[in-house]
Amino acid sequence: MSSVSVFCCLKGCLTNFKFSPTVHHAPRENPIQLDTAFMGYEVVVVKGGLRVCGSGAVLGNAPLVQSKSYFEVKIQQSGSWSVGLATRQTDLSLTQGGQDEYSWALSNDQLIRHNKQELHKISLNTSEEDITQIQEGDIIGVAFDHIQLKFFVNGKEIDHTVTNIKGPVYPALYVDDGAILDIILDNFNHLQPSGFEKIMLEQSLL
Repeated sequence: MSSVSVFCCLKGCLTNFKFSPTVHHAPRENPIQLDTAFMGYEVVVVKGGLRVCGSGAVLGNAPLVQSKSYFEVKIQQSGSWSVGLATRQTDLSLTQGGQDEYSWALSNDQLIRHNKQELHKISLNTSEEDITQIQEGDIIGVAFDHIQLKFFVNGKEIDHTVTNIKGPVYPALYVDDGAILDIILDNFNHLQPSGFEKIMLEQSLL
């Protein structure tokens, strides 16, 4: 990625993000965020570890260890993106999820992939709404109960589910071509499925 691309990425990432001259050292309510130790070389993470842009993948800093986990991702700016789950063995230089055996993801082309295989093509058409594609401002929900992975778009559950997910998995966000994604880890925009909760650190489950 060129220096111009990095500048454009940072400019987009920092839109509506204000710096305060006063630094407050209040403890974070939620220590879960995107993990800069597990991201591609051309990925940029800002906004307290909640926004990603650039080119490549980034994982969350905590695995989904509880029985039912849920998080959301907002499409802040369109481009090429994927949202889903991955293990730490995944190739973080990839710009689309589901391109190796260690990732499972829904992409901007509305395909759910795993290991370079197209598992499902989702449809957003409903009798009430004429929506044909996921757009800027839309919210993708991700729910995982260690048996199946489910996706939601603006609170509406997608028909297709993904199974046979192995290994400790983490939230995985992929960006390219100007895409900007915000991960939402609490204070969700939509009601999460019954029994599902925000991602928690393993010690907090004891």
